[in-house]
Amino acid sequence: MWMSRCSRFVLPALRRSSSSLAVQCVRGRGGAPQLSVSFRMQQRHGQHTHSSASLAEPGQSVRYVGALHAERLLQVEWEEGGHSLYPFTWLRDNCQCPRCTLQSALARKLLVGDLDVNIGVDSVELTSDNKVSVVWQDQHSSVFDCDWLKRRCFSAAARRAVQEELFLNERVHWGSSLRVPTAHFEEVLQDDRAALAWLLALRRIGVVLLQGAPQEPGHVARLAERIGYLRLTFYGHTFKVQDKPMANNVAYTAEKCSFHTDYPALHHPPGIQFLHCISQAARGGENLLVDGFHIAEKLRAEDPEAFHSLSTLSIDFTDTGSDYCPFRLQSKHRVIHVNSEGKVTRINLNNATRDSVLDLRLEQVQPFYRALKALEDMMNREDNMVTLRMEPGDILTFDNWRLLHARTAFESFPERPRFLEGCYLDWDEVMSRLRILRHHLQGDKA
Repeated sequence: MWMSRCSRFVLPALRRSSSSLAVQCVRGRGGAPQLSVSFRMQQRHGQHTHSSASLAEPGQSVRYVGALHAERLLQVEWEEGGHSLYPFTWLRDNCQCPRCTLQSALARKLLVGDLDVNIGVDSVELTSDNKVSVVWQDQHSSVFDCDWLKRRCFSAAARRAVQEELFLNERVHWGSSLRVPTAHFEEVLQDDRAALAWLLALRRIGVVLLQGAPQEPGHVARLAERIGYLRLTFYGHTFKVQDKPMANNVAYTAEKCSFHTDYPALHHPPGIQFLHCISQAARGGENLLVDGFHIAEKLRAEDPEAFHSLSTLSIDFTDTGSDYCPFRLQSKHRVIHVNSEGKVTRINLNNATRDSVLDLRLEQVQPFYRALKALEDMMNREDNMVTLRMEPGDILTFDNWRLLHARTAFESFPERPRFLEGCYLDWDEVMSRLRILRHHLQGDKA
């Protein structure tokens, strides 16, 4: 049966709107607790507009519609209470008629050069089939569906709800108590609900272990094709993690690898990584996992000076060699990337490819190293890390912008070397597939 421990708790959330996250455990492989996700509804309130933080349900009805000419706003009062305000210019820019919108592509045809940003309204009415009709001063007519309008309400709560539905920005942070969520490889490939549950857990938690893949190369590519397409890098469409002579990457040795994200030497590092265990080591080779977002927030709370250094100072990364083709990469990143609201959105850290070129002022160098050491010490605290020994047939799927992973040193069987195959994707493809699956299973939310 397809309903994995991951999907059993994640899928109910897909039937609901924006929410806060709750965490609970079920039994996982070997009887260990298994972290799963359920959701609670949370209401927020705005002023003068639609107040609920949840998304608009289908079948909205309008009680009254009118134009506020002085404010250049359309006012819509809803049957269930509350009202929404829409700027004239925005409404005209988003006219849904065939002259202004190419419906087959859901794309705007109206050019900004042809948009009168000061346009006024001649008349507004509510049609017999409960749509909002606007006639503009130039006599162009626009008709708007009520559900379409309510979903695009400009209240802070409604905007938050739509952004959460589109991007799934809420996260479950975790430490050593995490038992990595699991799903079955073939079920994810064959069943849309299993695939949707997997991708949602991957987004919310940052890591999911797929079990039961064939113990041979080629199956990370199959999994990537379930989403969209592989990301080609200088290491190829896929890459083989083995102990190699004259290794062109520290991962291609049997030595310990410290906590890192992959490929910060690129200005746009891959968002997702798959690692398929085809044969495991005789001794060692365990994977160590840390939630980078959780660690960053703990650092912000416990050592704000270190957090400030790592989130404001850009450092150089480099990678030089030859694989799929010769490469000589150079990039600059903040170790902790935060957005304009101060929210942590990406971790960029790889000790092997951190460049000896350090483009900092002299007085910034020591504070940077102190901060980097503070972050390293925090990642290596027992209460922050998860240890996972992959079995042949396991595929570890994880968020490379969030998860920091490490590996213990290993010794292979003489006749069967440790062998993992990996590949990369970007979050754009993953989120696209997630939205497609959700549309297929639940209908259009647009």
